[in-house]
Amino acid sequence: MPRSFFKLLPLVLFIISVLFIFSTSGFAQADTPVYHSVKAKLVKPRQGIGNTLHKLKQNEEVRVAYLGGSITAAAGWRVKTTKWLKEAFPQAKIHEIHAAIGGTGSNLGAFRVDHDVLQHRPDLVFVEFAVNDGGRQPEAIWESMDGIVRQIWKSNPEADICFVYTFRVKYEHDLRKGKCPRAASAMELLADHYGIPSINVALKIAELEQQGKLKFTSDTPVADEIVLFSKDGVHPLSEGHEIYTEVIADAIKQMQSTSKPINHASKLKQPFVTGHWSDAKMVPLNRSMLSGNWQELSADNTLQKRFGGRMGQIWEADKPGSRITFRFRGTQAALYDLLGPDGGQVQITVDGKPHSKLTPRFDSYCTYHRIATLELGQNLDPDIVHTVTIEIHPEQPDRSSVSFRLKNPEQELKSPKFQGTKIRVGKIMLRGELVP
Repeated sequence: MPRSFFKLLPLVLFIISVLFIFSTSGFAQADTPVYHSVKAKLVKPRQGIGNTLHKLKQNEEVRVAYLGGSITAAAGWRVKTTKWLKEAFPQAKIHEIHAAIGGTGSNLGAFRVDHDVLQHRPDLVFVEFAVNDGGRQPEAIWESMDGIVRQIWKSNPEADICFVYTFRVKYEHDLRKGKCPRAASAMELLADHYGIPSINVALKIAELEQQGKLKFTSDTPVADEIVLFSKDGVHPLSEGHEIYTEVIADAIKQMQSTSKPINHASKLKQPFVTGHWSDAKMVPLNRSMLSGNWQELSADNTLQKRFGGRMGQIWEADKPGSRITFRFRGTQAALYDLLGPDGGQVQITVDGKPHSKLTPRFDSYCTYHRIATLELGQNLDPDIVHTVTIEIHPEQPDRSSVSFRLKNPEQELKSPKFQGTKIRVGKIMLRGELVP
């Protein structure tokens, strides 16, 4: 080989390496999703729900899960859709899996999908988070929704998934332009990637309002021929839920002619986003993590009976200085806890650095108790062990934010109902692994 070749060899290798860097960075850029608004359609069948429809037509046992927020938690379109399925396929054995929690989005859904949905072995999972994810950025929605999708198919690659986009006031501005609101647009882009069917029931509500057949909400009685959708512009009344169900039923009928059974396993080779939350999990608390006056709520405790099905064993403490301490290696941690009228506030410390502000477990909705999440740390270094401490503060949080919900706030806020520093926790939410 000529000596000149060896002189040129370093230059040739340099050029090859530069071309490789540019080409791979180009591919990485191309593979990174870019948000844009998406045209709104009532139904996008994509690859359909063929596995479910096959089992229904064969009169087999079919489990249908409804993962969502308060719109799905209500005895509305969820119950009505199950009823329609039973009437449309009377010989099949259809079971409903109620997996909806009011006031929660896909960011909690990714952590609870295993316990609330997958342990029940669903054949079809309706996912409804377009309203509760409305305030989140598309990139954040993609991470949690991609995590939900991938967990479902990792558990059972023959389970079908269908996205449902519900309505809230102000979504009509985009819908009147023929566009999906931001959260639904973000979900549509992910649905395109995976071939997941979607049903845009919000579009139907906007169309009926434009036709003069429906009012989103009204303080005065409406004419008999006009449908009053809701009282608050978000949660449908019975007729609103009926419209949702009719659109979903029509969509399923449409998919009967286009859907074929499919194994979705191959779709897991290429995620939609690299930061997907497919590793999200729930970890129960145990006594070794606790100090202070923590106690397990008894089985007959009102809160344990009401929320234990979702949260598992609930632990309660109210003594200032009582702590939860745990160590983990991973990127994210939170607590699965309760907010309530007697809720206290906590000091969070991660890796020796206390948060700048106390975190109350009380807000303007707290005339009652409800499930919530307490963020502890996000985007943490995955290669080191993190130490997290949550400590009850002696001072009660300011409760004035709830005043507008009370008839006599000055008197009621002094009542025992609104006193206390109680903290109630079910599980730790992790993207990572606990370290003893």
